[in-house]
Parts: sequence; structure tokens; C-alpha cells
Amino acid sequence: MRTEKMTQDQRLAYLVEQFKADSDEYKDLETPKDTEGKRRILRSLMNIRMPKAFSDDVLAVQDEYLTGRAEEKGIVRLSDIPEIRDGLSVWQGDITRLAVDAIVNAANSQMLGCFVPMHTCIDNCIHTFAGVQLRAECSRQMNQLRLKYGKDYEQPTAVPMLTDAYNLPAKKIIHIVGPIVPYELTSELEKNLADCYLNTLDMCLENDLRSVAFCCISTGVFRFPNKRAAEIAVSTVDSWLSQHPGSMERVIFNVFKDEDKKYYEEIIR
Repeated sequence: MRTEKMTQDQRLAYLVEQFKADSDEYKDLETPKDTEGKRRILRSLMNIRMPKAFSDDVLAVQDEYLTGRAEEKGIVRLSDIPEIRDGLSVWQGDITRLAVDAIVNAANSQMLGCFVPMHTCIDNCIHTFAGVQLRAECSRQMNQLRLKYGKDYEQPTAVPMLTDAYNLPAKKIIHIVGPIVPYELTSELEKNLADCYLNTLDMCLENDLRSVAFCCISTGVFRFPNKRAAEIAVSTVDSWLSQHPGSMERVIFNVFKDEDKKYYEEIIR
């Protein structure tokens, strides 16, 4: 199939029909006529799809389409992001636009991405714009871990998993499960969050990844207080960098909310 000859609209229409045909439940779903409606249907079908094989033709069109979507959204390079001090930056926006060595995904213990259609969490966003190959790779890695540790294995808090980034501008994705705050914050939960940053940076060092963008780990549905999370993130990264001089070209704290941007900029300065 000559995918390069297709327009983005043609790729989108083709993918919607292929993902519908791949789904037992939504084969007969009516396809919206507008572009935004088709995008929502495609994302939803990608979100709910279990990790399984897909034809090379469909994957080729998906890859072309998602590469085009990345260009449409605008790729943000390291040189576009100002450094505040000592290799630290704060950047507000969509983490899937960043062309860095690694972006960090706030995952859950199943490590397969978010299955809720159109959910706004970062896990959903990253899996959507990386493509369905990402869930397949996560599944392969988890299956290997289950063979080793037992069929009920779930990824522990603060243990990172490295995957390719597929159709994202980043080179790699580091998936990590942050601590969940059930009632009140404890010193153990604070240590767990610090370990997320330490273990991710160790993984970067081991894999020669010299620029990394951290999302705000655990501050969403995991209910970690935003300001305290920012304090732990910055102090932990500062401490690690002082012990590993020259190891990282840049560490970016990627934020979505104005509140988090304010906290990080105040703490770093």
C-alpha cells in the first residue's frame, strides 16, 4: 500500500474503518462525517483495543497518520525550551510534542495504558499518539515478568519500564507507577515518589538517555498534593544531578496546570 500518496483525511477515514472492522462490538458503528468526530472515534477504538496483532498495511497507515498528527501539533525541541538553571527546565503543554531522549509516563500497575475511551490522563494520551504498537510492547514485557514472578504480577511502585516511543517525537518512554495517596500523606509515600525520580534517572544513565521530560507523577487521580510533589521532584533531581555531574543534558518538568507551573518555577528559582 502506497501510504505516502494518501492525504491525512484519507488516512483517518481508512483507519476508522479498519479499527471498526477489528472490533467485534463496534463493527457497525456509524462513522461521523466531520474530521473531529472521526478523530474521536479512532482514538476511542485505539484506547479500548487489547494488545494483539494488526496487519502491516494498517500499521503503516497508522504510523504515517500519527507522524503527520505530530507535525500538525508542532514538535518541540530541546532548543525551544529555556533552561532555568543547572540543566533544569519547566515546560507547560502536551508531553507528546517533545522531541527529547525520553518522556515519563505516569502508568498504572497493569502497564498497558488507559482503556477508557478519550480519557484525558497522560497514559491515554501517550498510548494514543505513540500508536497501538506501544501497548503490544508493554504487554510483551509484562508477560515476560509474569513468567518470572507469577501470573498475578503487577508492576510495583517506582519500578520503571523502558519502551520505544514509536510515533512520538521522543526516542523512548519510561513508564512508572507513582504512589497512591489513599488518605493522608506519609513519609513512606514521599520516599516512594522520590524513588520514582531517582530510578527513572538511573534508567536514563544506564541507557544513555541524556534528556528527559517528567510529567507530574501521582498528582492526578493518585491524589499526591501538587506543591509537595513539586518540592520532592526538584530536590530529588537536584540531589541526583549533583551526584552524577555531566550525565544529563537537560531535565524537564512537564506541567499541564498553571498551578503546577507556578510551583515548579518558584521552587527551581
